[in-house]
Amino acid sequence: MSTSEASTRKHTALPKAQTLIEALPWLTRHHGRTVVIKFGGNAMVDEELKAAFAQDVVFLRHAGLRPVVVHGGGPQISKQLDALGLESQFRAGLRVTTPETMDVVRMVLAGQVQRELVNLLNQHGPLAVGMTGEDARIMAATRHFAEIDGEAVDLGRVGSITSVDTGAIEALLDDGRIPVISSIAHSADAGDGGVFNVNADTAAAALAAALGAETLMVLTDVEGLYADWPRSDDVISELTASQLEKLLPELASGMVPKMEGCLHAVRGGVHTARVLDGRVPHSILLEIFTDEGIGTMVVPDAVPEPRAQAPDDLRTQPRKAEGPA
Repeated sequence: MSTSEASTRKHTALPKAQTLIEALPWLTRHHGRTVVIKFGGNAMVDEELKAAFAQDVVFLRHAGLRPVVVHGGGPQISKQLDALGLESQFRAGLRVTTPETMDVVRMVLAGQVQRELVNLLNQHGPLAVGMTGEDARIMAATRHFAEIDGEAVDLGRVGSITSVDTGAIEALLDDGRIPVISSIAHSADAGDGGVFNVNADTAAAALAAALGAETLMVLTDVEGLYADWPRSDDVISELTASQLEKLLPELASGMVPKMEGCLHAVRGGVHTARVLDGRVPHSILLEIFTDEGIGTMVVPDAVPEPRAQAPDDLRTQPRKAEGPA
């Protein structure tokens, strides 16, 4: 190789080195910390995005973090119900889940979506282990009633989480594995004996809080939380739990469970909760390991360590680094 060729190769590789150095403060900050990621949206159905997601999660694990993946499977469940001639019904944004529908939910989440994701992750090594919230009694739930026009409406086998037992998940994390959890919970009523369909955003938030996670990341199909949608497409870069609570009544129904989950997580001890655009390849790595970050980050009202200062109003400009702890 000539001197000029060697010089060209070095200059070509230099941006890669700069990218790695930029990630160093975040590698230091997050090393050994648990990160809960809710897998959903386009990232769940697009083949290239699925592959990129699996690469991101495995990267986190090899970078010294402890990733936990939580998933639902709304599109896949609806497709299977259609194939079986069963109607998909939604009330207050939640799927009405009859016992017959619950059988399909269980089959699709644990037997299809989870298996595909576990297989994608395990292409990079024997890392991922699939579970549902009913395995090892990880998540317990009671029947959830939706409020419609001031009345409580029974949605069938739809559950609200009442407790989380993280023992099995922590054992897998300590063994270097990546738990992949389907959003199904066992009944908290000993006399029931059944299982519940749980909103995946809610399940991810509950697990993040119970695990004492460093962060909760929710993948969705929008850029983040918009400051004044539809009049503006400015994305709120960062806001506090109290600011988010004030905004909740004004949000579109699809964003409510995601942002309620973020609020629950940070008020339950999770350091940050983030809503990311899952349509962007490698959005997880861009959010955690770059200066700008993408999406919307929710932080507790009382921050226990120094952080970049923000004005009293909501930040819609790209945020800078949080810096190492």
